[in-house]
Amino acid sequence: MGMSVIISAAAAEDAEQILKLQYLGYQPEAELYGDWAIEPLTQSLESLRAELTEQHFLVARLGDEVVGTVRGRIDADGVGRIGRLVVHPRMQRHGLGGRLLDALERRLAEDGQVSAYRLFTGHRSLGNLRLYARQGYRQTRVEQVNSRLSFVHLEKAVDTPLAATA
Repeated sequence: MGMSVIISAAAAEDAEQILKLQYLGYQPEAELYGDWAIEPLTQSLESLRAELTEQHFLVARLGDEVVGTVRGRIDADGVGRIGRLVVHPRMQRHGLGGRLLDALERRLAEDGQVSAYRLFTGHRSLGNLRLYARQGYRQTRVEQVNSRLSFVHLEKAVDTPLAATA
């Protein structure tokens, strides 16, 4: 192949590729939970384009193809909210998800003071839970959505540097 995966900020013209990747990446989740009406599979292109202007979006590119994406923002409490980490199935289990998370955490930290990073995933999404645990995320609570789905909420504390003393 000879090409490297490059992580960068998403551009407006990436919206269609991001949406297609999101559809592809969330189909196994829909099957796992028996729910094909989950928001990542029903999101419109217009809605995603609006999100591109409201949040940080990163993409992983292999040549011209978007093979990974993640989005996030800092809320009013200084918490970095991370969502919709997706890696193309053929690119999974090579560390790309962790690289995308690291890059987004750094990007959010550049935006302002971040007290913690938070995200959630489904309770049956064991691969996601393993990835987040490897990245330093710890479970904070479980929210039952319906009889088939519970969200596992996870948080990663931000290391604060010690103050210098004179």
